[in-house]
Amino acid sequence: MTTISTPPSNTLDSISSITLSMDKQTSSPSSSKPHHQQSLDDPPPPLTKSLTPTSPDSHHSTAAIELPNLLYLSFNQDSGCFAAGTDRGFRIFNCDPFREIFRRDYDTGGGIGVVQMLFRCNILALVGGGPDPQYPLNKVMIWDDHQSRCIGELSFRSEVKSVRLRRDRIVVILAQKIYVYNFADLKLLQQIDTFTNPKGLCEVSHLAGSMVLVCPGLRKGEIRVEHYSSKQTKFINAHDSRIKCLALTHDGRLLATASRKGTLVRIFNTLDGLLLQEVRRGSDKADIYSLAFSPTAERLAVSSDRGTVHVFNLKVDYGQSAIESSQTPSEHINTTPSVVSHLSFMKVVLPKYFSSEWSVARIHLNEGLQYVVGFGHQKNTVVILGMDGSFYRCEFNPVGGGEMSVVETHNFLKPDETFS
Repeated sequence: MTTISTPPSNTLDSISSITLSMDKQTSSPSSSKPHHQQSLDDPPPPLTKSLTPTSPDSHHSTAAIELPNLLYLSFNQDSGCFAAGTDRGFRIFNCDPFREIFRRDYDTGGGIGVVQMLFRCNILALVGGGPDPQYPLNKVMIWDDHQSRCIGELSFRSEVKSVRLRRDRIVVILAQKIYVYNFADLKLLQQIDTFTNPKGLCEVSHLAGSMVLVCPGLRKGEIRVEHYSSKQTKFINAHDSRIKCLALTHDGRLLATASRKGTLVRIFNTLDGLLLQEVRRGSDKADIYSLAFSPTAERLAVSSDRGTVHVFNLKVDYGQSAIESSQTPSEHINTTPSVVSHLSFMKVVLPKYFSSEWSVARIHLNEGLQYVVGFGHQKNTVVILGMDGSFYRCEFNPVGGGEMSVVETHNFLKPDETFS
């Protein structure tokens, strides 16, 4: 391992060091066929002593073992897998069919506060967390599970809040700064100053080629949009109050935002900052935990601390280029229209509440529990992950709407058990 020191910065959040593995067998994650990357669908490498494979016998033994505490949950880039960070290590799961792919539990320490996948390959970004962290909270460890070791390390002078991965970039989010690195050599490409960002809000597009990054701007309620292909920066005044949650389509063309109030979610065109649509989660204040676009951007899923998950039909014509679009949002009518208040004809004299677009489908789970939502690979389904270890696959009717039906449920901390 070779340590590369960087010149000191005037800010407290500046990088203190970069460590990059110089082993010849490690190639760039952005290369065409990196032989150190292994798909999770490939045969697994020989198991090491600290790697705990999933087996039927191990499931039955979990009843006598105290369950770990969940610290972090995240889907991979296409929501086909998800990662769970615990106070003992991390676990990787497949969504459809549901199964645990592998886990790594550490003998000492073990707390993983952030774990981010790179699609379905063996590269992960890890940050320590919990009362006994496996790694310092100010370091990002680039873990190669095929080699069972760290191949890179990024150190900072303050706590890492979150990480985002692309095949060619690593994005590290601190409380008031974001760093963008080249994945091949961990070279620092950009530093971005942000408004106070304790949740580590930031999203990047995932399609190869042009990259779009969205994050809080320098003022309350402001969003900064970076278009790297055109080298343009756009600022969007999205809300009056602080930004609580963000989501970006795979190609970076559409942005969804929610504020601390949690009553409205707004959808913007990232190219020109135009507000395309506004949907209403409810009338009471709520903490929005998760936003997710469907792969075709026809729908948006929203979860909150009210224990509800909503699905909205979007009326943005995703088949038309956002640059070419000159129509107003109301002219982009989808074949599955959003649900609008029956009192919308009185919107001239009544508050905006009565003309809001409401969810077409919803499900109520446990109030106060944090849920992360993504769209399933099966048609008209969502996958919901709970911080209590719950896994739900739910089906919705995009036209008739109403209450979603639960078609599959598991406790992924104890995979042999289900949630009723």
